[in-house]
Amino acid sequence: MPMPTTFFLVIVTGFAAPALAEDTDVARFALEKTDGGFVRLDRKTGALTLCQEKDGTLTCRMAADERAAYEEDLARLEKRVEALEKSLATGRPLVKGEPLPSDEEVERSIGIMERFMRSFFGLVEEFKQQEEGATPDKT
Repeated sequence: MPMPTTFFLVIVTGFAAPALAEDTDVARFALEKTDGGFVRLDRKTGALTLCQEKDGTLTCRMAADERAAYEEDLARLEKRVEALEKSLATGRPLVKGEPLPSDEEVERSIGIMERFMRSFFGLVEEFKQQEEGATPDKT
């Protein structure tokens, strides 16, 4: 790399990257021309990627260590997706821990809520009648 390019990258990576962490993604990447193409700087992570221009298109390739990390993350996510798909297919709950409530437990909960709502709306009706000056019908 020519000396000005190296100097630019050292300055940007060393000093500007932390300051640019607050910037929006619009200014996240910087390109610097080199003898063999371009160097792309990710101002958020400090990662450098080599890019080449071919047929009017700029193509950037990940470095080997970045590619390995990417592949690891992809494999981990694929395993999670497979586990979730198996869980869905068997009808098991997706969250670890307690199973879903039984039908009896659901019906009991609905009954409790129904009694609560009837009592609540009964009180509301009493208050309405008191405001209108009538005596509530308590049958």
